[in-house]
Amino acid sequence: MSESTSNTVVDRSTLLNIVVNALDATLAGQGDATPSEIDDSTVLFGRDGLLDSLGLVTTVVEIESKILSEFDASVVLADDRAMSQRNSPFRTVGTLTDHILSLLTES
Repeated sequence: MSESTSNTVVDRSTLLNIVVNALDATLAGQGDATPSEIDDSTVLFGRDGLLDSLGLVTTVVEIESKILSEFDASVVLADDRAMSQRNSPFRTVGTLTDHILSLLTES
């Protein structure tokens, strides 16, 4: 799933910022207003979510690109494992951040 350099330190707060910035960029690109406060519980996709399916894909691509540049790591966020989980990793900002952290720290 991921290839990272051995000296890369993965920090959850950095990943959270990457997710929030990607979400901001996607919403701005769609002409949607960004909520004043985005946190772990902000719903991304599904009932009451900020993103439609195209917005989710755009956000995921932006996150994958930013992870590559920040951590020199290649990840695929929307793989079979993510799609088959009972609780979607794309539901909230927090679940997506935790999913990314898991992919980057697995050996």
